[in-house]
Amino acid sequence: MEIKSYLHLFIRELSPLFEEEECKQFFWIALEEIEGKSRIDVVMTPDLKLTDKEQWDRVLEELKKEKPIQYIFGKAYFYGLEFKVNEHTLIPRPETEELVEWVLKSIDVAQEYNIVDLGTGSGCIGVTLGKELPFAKITLMDISPQTLDVAVQNALNNKVKVNAILQNIVALEDCREPFDIVVSNPPYVRNLEKQEIKNNVLNYEPHLALFVEDNDPLLFYRNIVDWAKINLRSGGMLFFEINQYLGKEMLMLFDKNEFKDIELKKDMFGNDRMIRAVKG
Repeated sequence: MEIKSYLHLFIRELSPLFEEEECKQFFWIALEEIEGKSRIDVVMTPDLKLTDKEQWDRVLEELKKEKPIQYIFGKAYFYGLEFKVNEHTLIPRPETEELVEWVLKSIDVAQEYNIVDLGTGSGCIGVTLGKELPFAKITLMDISPQTLDVAVQNALNNKVKVNAILQNIVALEDCREPFDIVVSNPPYVRNLEKQEIKNNVLNYEPHLALFVEDNDPLLFYRNIVDWAKINLRSGGMLFFEINQYLGKEMLMLFDKNEFKDIELKKDMFGNDRMIRAVKG
């Protein structure tokens, strides 16, 4: 079967679930993964044929179940790097790239820093910072051994040296050496917001890394801030990705804990998504 013909079938089968442009994006990703071809190859050679229609059909069936294509192929891209992902890790998102970019713009990349990524997941934040900061010491921390294994593998694959700590961020222990930068994207979606979540996220991504109880939505942030008051150097910075609806509450949390230079930042979609503060 010609690739161009399968493209039309692909779009037709997925159109009840996704916009046409998103269907096409899925197709080009699958084309690269299955055939080792690109969109330009199809343009230049219109009669190219599928080499493994059975695999194409399996991918199409998974997508019809709304399984994220990153989980189908076991990889995602973040800040130009490839990361292994599976059911134990969230899929890295563009908004989190903005958080990493903010960290990098806030520091001197030629200096040495001791950085910890709390609730690291796939390791996308910590590993990327390690790649961009050649003199930094990177620590990745997560509650799940399976998740931490993925993060460490991603560090190895991207040639970044890291320390890995298996620990719950609601029961953080004091560390022996203070950190210069603490960064975290902890669970922040309240159960009341589940109706806003698409099925491909709700049905496949780990709820442990997504959701927090409605009656205490700042649970993880409060614990990290308390820990940072002891384990962050004076003048050190704390960066969070946050729930877009809780920006004011995050400002209050930092203020009452006597952090300074507190800044709330919007993401590319205009939502309150990141916050930075300096330890006094």
